[in-house]
Amino acid sequence: MLDWKNRTRAGATGADSSHTEPLGQRTLIRLLAIVIGLYLLICLVLGWYWSQEPDGFAVRQTVREAAQASDRQLVNGYATVETLKQVAGTLLDKPGGYLSNDIAPPGVWLDNMPSWEYGVLVQVRDLTRALRKDFARSQSQSAEDPDLARGEPLFHFDNNSWALPATESEYREGIRALDRYLARLSDPAPNALFYTRADNLNSWLGDVATRLGSLSQRLSASVGRVRLDPVDSAESAAAPGEAAPVREEVVETPWLNIDNVFYEARGQAWALSHLLRAIEVDFADVLAKKNATTSLRQIIRELEAAQAPLWSPMVLNGSGYGVLANHSLVMANYISRANAAIIDLRNLLAQG
Repeated sequence: MLDWKNRTRAGATGADSSHTEPLGQRTLIRLLAIVIGLYLLICLVLGWYWSQEPDGFAVRQTVREAAQASDRQLVNGYATVETLKQVAGTLLDKPGGYLSNDIAPPGVWLDNMPSWEYGVLVQVRDLTRALRKDFARSQSQSAEDPDLARGEPLFHFDNNSWALPATESEYREGIRALDRYLARLSDPAPNALFYTRADNLNSWLGDVATRLGSLSQRLSASVGRVRLDPVDSAESAAAPGEAAPVREEVVETPWLNIDNVFYEARGQAWALSHLLRAIEVDFADVLAKKNATTSLRQIIRELEAAQAPLWSPMVLNGSGYGVLANHSLVMANYISRANAAIIDLRNLLAQG
């Protein structure tokens, strides 16, 4: 009788232990699933927040406050350089910071905001090059400014470098170089120069027009378009009185890259609208003399219209006259109109 009771207790104990072990495993799996779910939810919320495009800033007010905070004198060129600093700083200090070189979630999963960042970076690079090459030099044989010579290559550093060195550290050093140039420019006894001449402005606007023209073509290619290229071979040369032969090529942006091109265009429009407002301040006399102020403001208006909020959860790619919208074609319209206005502005600046 005693042996039977002992065996019964032993059997019950064994059964309890056999049920306890699977129960513990199930609890652990459930906890792990909850942790992963919470992590993914946090990443989703952070990714949505980090993907919000930064708001614009009032250029004149920002420049005035920056000059007062640093106790510097407002001189020709101050608005342009200070605005360039603010635009470059936005890349690094916006929500989520600089995302193009992220290697961890949620930044590594995002592509719209890195495309926006690259669009801004293109305009920052172009203007820093123009500062070094044109605005800060009296003529082609004059020496270049040392701080601009140091800062301009820093903004051309690889925009995807995560470490050794990180992209952010190079760009911050470039901003500091711009600040040193600005400090010397606004000094009561300045040893830095900024020339507000029509030819300097016209040269930079030529680069801007090239960028916008390329963007317009890439945006229009979202639905595919036929591009005509001349045939250069000697065998296909046209006979006298005949039209020159051309080659037709269908150009279409890959479906997965449509939103990247769209957000790159928005980034360039955002940066350029601020930089042109600063140009309006520094080149006010030149623009008034050439009767070009209205043309400049028209460009700014088109670029700001291109930054209207996108209410769709994704960039739609409907046909031109289809049921669904095509956001790329709408953006191409604004970019093309701004580019046409820049061409008119350059013609005004080139006139005597």
